[in-house]
Formats: sequence, structure tokens, C-alpha cells
Amino acid sequence: MAIAAIYARVSSDTQREANTIASQTAALIDFARSRNYQVPAEWLFEDAGSSGATLLRPGLERVRDLAAEGQIQAVLVYSPDRLSRKYAYQILIMEEFARAGVETVFVKAPQTATPEDALLVQFQGMIAEYERAQILERSRRGKRHRARQGQVSVLSGAP
Repeated sequence: MAIAAIYARVSSDTQREANTIASQTAALIDFARSRNYQVPAEWLFEDAGSSGATLLRPGLERVRDLAAEGQIQAVLVYSPDRLSRKYAYQILIMEEFARAGVETVFVKAPQTATPEDALLVQFQGMIAEYERAQILERSRRGKRHRARQGQVSVLSGAP
């Protein structure tokens, strides 16, 4: 039975308040059981309210430390965009894990090691990065439109 860590992330306060991170973690725990991964309770890491556009996240840093220390054989993540919203960061982290002999396993991605499956995971990473850029642009445009209409919120960080 391989020893694994679980990593879950949500980026917004709304997602954190809606407890969507708990649903990710629950799905990851079920996945670990179904695939015979042993996950110590203290190795369930959640970064609630952390942007996937940065590598500076407490839970992720702890998982990276466990991998570097040789304490785990796998990291279980719900989908590539939960690992990072930047494709380059996804690859960086996955290669770092691989160098340490740690497999990165996604619930919502192919589970085999064919070139086609690797390509699909790469596409998911690129789409996640594009999606993040789109969300930022829509948000910026909406804030600008509301500001022009005189509906500026001091909490919104309007442009």
C-alpha cells in the first residue's frame, strides 16, 4: 500500500465559505481508499482562499517538503487546476515530485502513462491557465463598468 498525501485548494473566499474544499477532500479520501493509498490524517492539506497562480501556499509547501523528505510515494489532487492555475507551475511541481520518486495522481485526469494521457493533462493545465486569465479579465471589465456607473465599492479594488 503506497503512502500518499492529499492536497486540495480553492481560491476564493466564496468557495471557502461554500465549503467546496471539503467536497474536494472527501472525493480525494474516497479515491485514496478505492486505490489502496494510505493517507495519514495529518497529511490532508488544504489551501483555502489561495490563488493557484502562486507557489507560495502553506499546504502545497508542506506536501513538497514531504516529497523531498521521501515520506510519501504519491500526491493525490482532484484535478490539475487545483495543483496550479499556471501550466508552467504544474509542470514544475510535477517534475519536482517525480525527481523525488513521488507520483502525482489526479482524480479528474487520465490514470495511465501513455503519451496521449500526458498530452491531455497538459491541455487541462493550459486551459486552466486560460480560464484564470478569462476570469480576471471579466472581473476587471465588470468592476470598470460598475465604476463608470458610479457603483464603486471600496472593497472591490476597482480599477
